[in-house]
Amino acid sequence: MPPRPRLLPLSAALASVIATLLALPAQGQTLNELYDSARGYDATYQGARAQYDANVARAAQAKAGILPAVGLTAGVNRSNLDIDTLTGTSRGASASRDFNTQNVGINATQPLYRPANWATYEQGKRQTEIALAVLTTAEQDLIVRVSQAYFDVLASQDSLALVRAQKVAVAEQLASAKRNFEVGTSTITDSREAQARYDLVIAQEIAAENDLQVKKIMLDQLVGRPGSVPVPLAVPVVLPTAQPADINAWVAQADEVHPAIQQARLGLDVAGLEVQKAQAGHKPTLDANLGYNVTRNPTGTSTSTVGTRVNAATVGVTFNLPLFAGFATENRIKETLALEDQSRSVLDGTRRSVAQATRAAYLGLVSGAGQVKALEAAEASSQSALDANKLGYQVGVRINIDVLNSQSQLFQTKRDLAQARYNVLLGNLKLRQANGTLTTADMNAINATLASNGSTPAVPSVTTTPDRSPAPSSTTVTPPSIPVVPPVPVQPFNPTPPAMPTAPVPPVIVNPPVR
Repeated sequence: MPPRPRLLPLSAALASVIATLLALPAQGQTLNELYDSARGYDATYQGARAQYDANVARAAQAKAGILPAVGLTAGVNRSNLDIDTLTGTSRGASASRDFNTQNVGINATQPLYRPANWATYEQGKRQTEIALAVLTTAEQDLIVRVSQAYFDVLASQDSLALVRAQKVAVAEQLASAKRNFEVGTSTITDSREAQARYDLVIAQEIAAENDLQVKKIMLDQLVGRPGSVPVPLAVPVVLPTAQPADINAWVAQADEVHPAIQQARLGLDVAGLEVQKAQAGHKPTLDANLGYNVTRNPTGTSTSTVGTRVNAATVGVTFNLPLFAGFATENRIKETLALEDQSRSVLDGTRRSVAQATRAAYLGLVSGAGQVKALEAAEASSQSALDANKLGYQVGVRINIDVLNSQSQLFQTKRDLAQARYNVLLGNLKLRQANGTLTTADMNAINATLASNGSTPAVPSVTTTPDRSPAPSSTTVTPPSIPVVPPVPVQPFNPTPPAMPTAPVPPVIVNPPVR
């Protein structure tokens, strides 16, 4: 009889499951997923949401000034009277009397003509729109902050991967220099130079690892999920471009829709309504009154011993005209007019600042795109230079430090190229933030440049028509790698053997004349 399989204890079973889970490939998160997490966790954005709700509630309070006010009143009173007779035949007599008074009533007042209340009501509607503009600004700021942290992690991963690749290349060059020194084809200087460069790369690797850990902590703190893994860029990288390619069109659009300009424009409207409120101090007010009151005296009143009940219905109109308020109204009007001028100046300053920021963001994006193209060409040229220096070192026309410098230049160019690509992607979002049109849908164009299960996603050509399809919920993250641009074709490097110079003809010594 074959032996029965022994059941694993619970701890061993859990350990095996955990080991299996850890063996699975890491699941990465796209930019849209991390932004959704940040919306529900970031304290700054949550505070902006709460402030928006408070501002909307505060603005709604202004509507109360044009709506009727209804109140219910009720009361019970007990009166104790001591009556002394001062004149007449009963002079000097005194008597005491107690009675109760019970009343209940409902009264309503409807403003008919109150200019100040209507101005306050219009201000409330403007305040609601201002609160929405402030919330929109907070949402755009969150998009940029999440994107910045996202690309910072990717840039740190690329830097670490490049430093490690450079360490491998320098280690190979160090081993080659040592072998050449042992066989006598190079000097000890080559070995020491390679060793110094290797030690420097080790220090750079330590700094890159620390920087990556710090950037990951910042991203995790922002999105509220530990161990977040950003999805790297797909290969080959196709960066979106900004359309229209007219800086004035972006500035004109910003003047129309930017939240800061809308907020300043609404602030000017609120200031103008405040002037109307101040001017209403000279105008009359008219209110309609309606009421129904019941007064009951079960034991009589001060003048009668008979119990009574009075039901009174009232309707009327109240008119009030201010005549003089100690020049308070006139000075209030002067104050509001000055504040209106201030709001107008704020609007002009906001327009100029937004236009300047939009132009700077556009020029930065165009410059970044040109820098990417230049660095792609520089990467190919650096690769060719490294190959030439290696070949020259083998044939003896180059020294070891030339190869090390070429390697450093190549890896530095790769790091600059990766950073420039991230800057272009982030520059697209910052341009729309400066322009005031940034929305969550604009991140779809960025997500289209990310790797998706090892395949290259379809990348839109312009950012104005991004792919609106939802991003995948999770993707498998591959180790961070730097896109490699194919080197430009160069002619084979076949240097001619060096020719030793011939000795010059010895000079002829002429005997000096004898004196």
